Amino acid sequence: MKPDFFDRSALARQLWLFRREFIWVGVFSMIANVLMLTPTIYMLQVYGRVMKSGSELTLLMVTFFLVFFYVIMAFAEWLRSRLLVRVGVRLDEGLNSLVFNASFEAYLNRTRHNVSEAFSDLTNIRQFMTANGVIAFFDTPWTPVYIAVIFLLSPFLGWLSVLFAVIQLGLTFQTHLISSKEIEKAADAGNDSYRYVQSKLRNIEPVHAMGMAGNFRRRWLMLHEDSLEKAESSLDRQHRQQAFAKFVRYTMQSLTLGAGALMVIKGEMAVGSMIAANVLMSKALQPLDLIVATWKPFIQSRTAFFRLEKLLEDFPESHPGAKHQDPLGEIRLEGLSATVEGRQAPILQDINVVFPAGRVVVVIGPSGSGKSTLARCIVGVWPKREGRVLIDGEPIESWDRKELGPHIGYLPQDIELFDGSIAENIARFAEIDPLKVIEAATRTGIHEMILRFPRGYDTQIGEAGGMLSGGQRQRLGLARAMYGNPAIIVLDEPNANLDDAGERSLLQAIMDLRKANKTVILITHRPNVLGVADLLAVMEGGRIVRCGLRDEVIAALRPPEVRPSEA
Repeated sequence: MKPDFFDRSALARQLWLFRREFIWVGVFSMIANVLMLTPTIYMLQVYGRVMKSGSELTLLMVTFFLVFFYVIMAFAEWLRSRLLVRVGVRLDEGLNSLVFNASFEAYLNRTRHNVSEAFSDLTNIRQFMTANGVIAFFDTPWTPVYIAVIFLLSPFLGWLSVLFAVIQLGLTFQTHLISSKEIEKAADAGNDSYRYVQSKLRNIEPVHAMGMAGNFRRRWLMLHEDSLEKAESSLDRQHRQQAFAKFVRYTMQSLTLGAGALMVIKGEMAVGSMIAANVLMSKALQPLDLIVATWKPFIQSRTAFFRLEKLLEDFPESHPGAKHQDPLGEIRLEGLSATVEGRQAPILQDINVVFPAGRVVVVIGPSGSGKSTLARCIVGVWPKREGRVLIDGEPIESWDRKELGPHIGYLPQDIELFDGSIAENIARFAEIDPLKVIEAATRTGIHEMILRFPRGYDTQIGEAGGMLSGGQRQRLGLARAMYGNPAIIVLDEPNANLDDAGERSLLQAIMDLRKANKTVILITHRPNVLGVADLLAVMEGGRIVRCGLRDEVIAALRPPEVRPSEA
């Protein structure tokens, strides 16, 4: 029966899949720990039998079995370590897609999850599972066995070993009480410092151009110094605890040897038993000492586990939506409202409108009226919205994004290209269809421009398209939006960076899309694109105040003529 812990999250359920592997790790740990008694038995045989009998044959046989059992012990420890490594790798393989999708959704929904930590959290968990901490967990239950053997040698030394084990456990518990919070605070402070720098590097050009680097550096130094202070305090305390734990361990081993020597002097114990008891005491306390030494990785792994568990809980694996026919392109908005955290008034308010399939809809309005937010809602990337966005009468949430994505073209206002070739960016990093790539590039008027690059369509554009001009990036983004002749194309200020030739290519492309019965939503401030519109929507204050045929809306917006007699 599965314990409740393994039912509580996707991460815990993934761990439950490796229960057989962990059982085998426990079996190999049992073999290794049982065979750890080999040197004790060997000492007892040498001092108790070989030394008395003087038999070389007996010594040879005992030594042979010693080496044989050492080989088995080493093999068991190797198998245990190898199995843990394989579990770590398979755990990563089972979770990496879930973590990627959850991180993607968390970033898309602008949550407070630090998605940049998600993959490092997964790495921390995997590394801890293959390190000494887990091995100490499997070895610790054998401490009572070693102590029981010490009892067989000497009840007095047995009780002494119990006392020492309790002291070691007390040190471990004290380490937990004192170090846990400090380790977590130090890690959080370091992450805050790292995130601050990363956020500024995303906008490095204006930071450098306007001399803002010094101001940001001062703020970063405050965060960094706080991080260093907390890390120093945490490490100092950990090192003191580890040093004290080592002192206690060595002292206890020596005291065990001294107590055994006293018993030998009194004739209550043999020399071999004294040495064997000392070795057993060392083996008994070793896992407890290892727990203290690996406490920091354990705390970091535990924090990573809970953080990753929360991420996967908030953004679970999505199931494919229902199968749909290829969309025709009708867009219906019913009671659509959109909000953003930290803002009282909604960005969009109760929008109800229908954009028929195969029409070119131009959306105009002053800055801040909600045009870009409307575009994001239509393509389903705005996180906080109410009401419904319907495509061909079906809610956009019911569509499988992998199924719907190829039928949507989207050019955002802030164009984001990706490290790769021009062809890969146009083809959306799917399997490249050369004919479709060339068709999209030709439609947007950049085919000849691309051929002038040294490697043509195979030219690498660099991170975020850094080698391209603003107009080239916009036209390349436009080609990506039109790749594969999608049924719905949403263009947010597509002519913001275009020259006259680029704008002519854009207008021609839109007219070609209209002839192909594609639905085009075009957001713009420029009046010279109104000529391609079938419908015109006017936004103001988060609402569509007018929507209808282009000429009718323009006539309604035109101020009434003033007759000379009225003047």
